[in-house]
Amino acid sequence: MSETARRAAEAKEASLVLAAAATKQKNAAILAMAKLIKDNREAVLAANEVDLAALAAKEGYSKAFYDRLKLTQGRIADMEEGLLQLAGLPDPVGEVTGMTLRPNGLQVGRVRVPLGVIGIIYEARPNVTVDAAGLALKAGNAVVLRGSSEAIHSNKALVRLLRMAVESAALPAGAVTLIEDTDRAAVLELMRLNNYLDVLIPRGGAALIQSVVENASVPVIETGIGNCHTFVDASADLEMAGMIALNAKTQRPGVCNAMETLLVHSTVADAFLPRMLERLFAAGVEVRGCPRTRSYDQRVFPAGEEDWYTEYLDLILAVKVVDSLQEAIAHINRYGSRHSEAIVTSQYKNAREFLSAVDAAAVYVNASTRFTDGFEFGLGAEMGISTQKLHARGPMGLQELTTTKFIIYGDGQVRG
Repeated sequence: MSETARRAAEAKEASLVLAAAATKQKNAAILAMAKLIKDNREAVLAANEVDLAALAAKEGYSKAFYDRLKLTQGRIADMEEGLLQLAGLPDPVGEVTGMTLRPNGLQVGRVRVPLGVIGIIYEARPNVTVDAAGLALKAGNAVVLRGSSEAIHSNKALVRLLRMAVESAALPAGAVTLIEDTDRAAVLELMRLNNYLDVLIPRGGAALIQSVVENASVPVIETGIGNCHTFVDASADLEMAGMIALNAKTQRPGVCNAMETLLVHSTVADAFLPRMLERLFAAGVEVRGCPRTRSYDQRVFPAGEEDWYTEYLDLILAVKVVDSLQEAIAHINRYGSRHSEAIVTSQYKNAREFLSAVDAAAVYVNASTRFTDGFEFGLGAEMGISTQKLHARGPMGLQELTTTKFIIYGDGQVRG
């Protein structure tokens, strides 16, 4: 048995124990995770510095990738807070729904149960290691983590603490398992371990997600890229629109819920775009625009067809002037990635039309797309943002990490 298969088998054994674990016991493990990360934050930061130094010596990585890899005191504090919030959330496991009495006297219902073993393949972000472990455990699942080679020292340091926390609550350490082999062959093997894994969740860029979808035999919950839009409607409060757009693009450009395209209604373009462009340039944003956008500032580069499809994950923004709400919706539904989309408007009718017509996991009225996040939605972090429509859509919290089984109570019924 390979090392990858051995670790997956360890997780499978642990999942059988976790499925029957009491809420109090799972919460104790999660609280221990938060405490150990807090008490050992300097060791985690030191491990992260090793990864950052190795990345700095390589070529071809963007500033956004570096930002996703980097841990800070604040980001570690966010990990702790996410775990504490998670421990306080209701346990979905064991929830009985829809119990009905059949004419033959059978009582038929459903109970929420863990998925089993969840495999996560992800890039760069060490916070995913903690979020995934905490969420999986609270929902009664074991998790097999396979982060990228660029984050290996950070992930090893974090998983060591997470496994200690799990064992402190008298649960099997295999509840949290890290595939330390950074070779691509280990990833391909993991994607086909149907005997051990129940579901696979990829988190990362388009290439990673496509590779998992195409190569996995284990069922996949697809998390999508974030080609997110903000539309400034003709009725928008322009000061609000500027604030929302600037936040959506610049607050953290290297994440999937950052805005990549700004759409502006033509009737407010003269009043809105000149100042908005100045604010974007002052923030270091490269703007690529349609001809009408370029007419406002010679510093705007021409946007090509590929720009409307692109998830930049950087301080680059595509801007287009449109003539109607319907044109904006059509553009989003054609080029968007079904992740997060926003309208800034003061018209209720326009807000309702946008909410109903835009095909995305999260649709906003008068707010930044940067809020599409499990922690911000009160889910206690997330396993990822699902952009598919089967099983889960949007931030995957505790409920999305469970399934249901039918339970039937009888008193001797037989079928004739």
